[in-house]
Amino acid sequence: MFQGSMVALVTPMKPDGAVDWAALEKLVEFHIEQQTDVIVAVGTTGESATLAFDEHIQLVRAVVEQAAGRIPVIAGTGANSTQEAIELTRAAKSAGADACLLVTPYYNKPTQEGLYLHHKAVAEAVAIPQLLYNVPGRTACDMSAETTARLSGISNIVGIKDATADMQRARQILDMTADAAGGFILLSGDDETALEHIMLGGKGTISVTANVAPKKMHQMCAFALAGNREQAEQLNNELQGLHQNLFIEANPIPVKWAVAQMGLCDTGIRLPMTWLPKDKEAAVRTAMQQAGSI
Repeated sequence: MFQGSMVALVTPMKPDGAVDWAALEKLVEFHIEQQTDVIVAVGTTGESATLAFDEHIQLVRAVVEQAAGRIPVIAGTGANSTQEAIELTRAAKSAGADACLLVTPYYNKPTQEGLYLHHKAVAEAVAIPQLLYNVPGRTACDMSAETTARLSGISNIVGIKDATADMQRARQILDMTADAAGGFILLSGDDETALEHIMLGGKGTISVTANVAPKKMHQMCAFALAGNREQAEQLNNELQGLHQNLFIEANPIPVKWAVAQMGLCDTGIRLPMTWLPKDKEAAVRTAMQQAGSI
């Protein structure tokens, strides 16, 4: 159910920062038409950090209702408070999400035991499939392969989005979770190394690039999952500019500018994030042209 190209969906906003609900409907339809495999709503790319609790869940519900069962929806419900993560996850389940994605508690710098107990508590509190999310470059917290393996023994913790871009770590996770009951999936959280993750045995990627080139990301992942490296690499080469330049400023600054250039959203972003500086536009535009997005 959770494999292939999974878009880390931007949250479209009006210039004043209000959520643009009509644009959100259009975005969901766009991704279904472009063969995106899964929508991940209200993650980092969706500006979860600046959304109010009610707004966060309203967004999940809106995506679920627009998707109408045509595509799985994963809701970002992580928090640096265990109780808040439980409440968000419970609300996302009630809103109809198919699974939840929980980032490691950021800023707190918990121990490995703290990480284990945090995710265990959320999993035991809410009966919904849950994906771990390790992105130490943003959280200042790195979940080890050993802790990941411990958590894979919990029945509704079904996989991990690993954004370390570390192939050795990916191999460790695959090896250490191979015997997990019901299976345990590895997803890339780094577009530039997603192809290699899949060729190692991963099941797909939760992608920023997929906002801008969804069909090519879907096709690249499909070829990689089928073991067809040559055709996957050919497509991935066309996407390399996006993989790199969508991070020329902190995500989601460049990708929101790119999606706006495609006419799919307005020019809204919430402070403390700011709009893409003029001197960075050319690099993103060139990457979009190379990928055939404009």
